[in-house]
Amino acid sequence: MMIGAAAGVAACSTTTEQDAPAYFGPDVTRIQVFKEQRKMQLLHNDKLLRQYDVALGFNPRDHKQQEGDGRTPEGAYVINRQNPNSRFHLSIGISYPNAVDVARARAMGVHPGGDIFIHGTPAPWIGMPDWTWGCIAVSNTEMDEVYSMVQLGTKIFIYA
Repeated sequence: MMIGAAAGVAACSTTTEQDAPAYFGPDVTRIQVFKEQRKMQLLHNDKLLRQYDVALGFNPRDHKQQEGDGRTPEGAYVINRQNPNSRFHLSIGISYPNAVDVARARAMGVHPGGDIFIHGTPAPWIGMPDWTWGCIAVSNTEMDEVYSMVQLGTKIFIYA
């Protein structure tokens, strides 16, 4: 399991550079992900700019507890990195684990994991629900749009 987890973690960090389209609309000030509904929203203040269907970790219930558990985290984070060379088309990083996540994992005697991203899909893609190692996935066309709209420091809230 740990070998697979390591492969999944590294997977968001390599391959060909992609060009995202230019975006000239209102700033995205907040991202909201609703795990149960499999929806992600990009907002400017309280105005909905875009909404997407998403795939989550292969074990989508509950909050991520440890590396390799296949869960997508829940809570408040920020977008802290962009990867134009992702194996999954393009990706933007989520600041998981935060201090609370690290403390929880430490109390359980496990590693919290990391490298959680919003990303596109691998090529070739045979669509299936909830297939990531804990990331949030959209189509590659949608990821082009998300990548161009979302800036570093954007707040993201992931709900059950």
